[in-house]
Amino acid sequence: MLVVLHGLESSSASTHVRGLLRAAHRPGWHGLAVNFRSCSGTPNRLKRSYHGGDTADLGWVIQRLAASDPQQAICCVGLSLGGNVLLKYLGEQADRAPANLKAAVAISAPFDLAASAREFERGVWNRVYMRCLVHSLKRKTMAKLRRYPGLVDRRRLAAVRTVVEFDELVTAPLHGFADAAHYWAAASCRPFLDAIRRPTLLMNAQDDPLVPARVLPSVASNPFLVAEFPQAGGHLGFIGGAWPARPVFWAEEQALAFCRRVVK
Repeated sequence: MLVVLHGLESSSASTHVRGLLRAAHRPGWHGLAVNFRSCSGTPNRLKRSYHGGDTADLGWVIQRLAASDPQQAICCVGLSLGGNVLLKYLGEQADRAPANLKAAVAISAPFDLAASAREFERGVWNRVYMRCLVHSLKRKTMAKLRRYPGLVDRRRLAAVRTVVEFDELVTAPLHGFADAAHYWAAASCRPFLDAIRRPTLLMNAQDDPLVPARVLPSVASNPFLVAEFPQAGGHLGFIGGAWPARPVFWAEEQALAFCRRVVK
């Protein structure tokens, strides 16, 4: 079973998620995509939503899968923010992770959430991308204000323009953090990497505009970690082949190949 986690404000309908599931089906695997709270198209009914360090829902999914078929191998792939969630979960669980959770792959994971939040404000294309994400986050929060009028200050929410401002006003207080800096520090996966006890592939491009090369971790201290940090590939890019006629999505192929090697 391949379990796929999407990125910030994405969903199970994303091109990357669907591509991974299609690739998994070719050798006869089952596939499952996890939608974070509020990302499935159905509004989340609680005050809380999702965030980059929330591993409880992923843990619930994996436990359900493990209990339903103890003989079935489970592999997980996390994309961008989903990669951060996956790596943090693996580090938190360490040796306690279900025995049939065999392998994991994190693609373009933001190992340091503070660094990535700041990178959104650098460069024209990063800021364009950020505006789209912030618009989506604000729209969902405005809708939630109809159910919970005192959730946040409506006027301050309307004035939010950056991921940093959104995390400070909404993400941090809504999920029990003192402020954005506290949230980023507590939710980043980097401090949990040494505790991972399942074969795990880290795939990040050194030219990723949202994950600066300076935050890419060394994996030498943990034999369960394998690093693929090519010079080019962007953020969730890694496109080869004859683009756009016959593209090859290198990261998807590498992720599935790694998982197959582990569970063969």
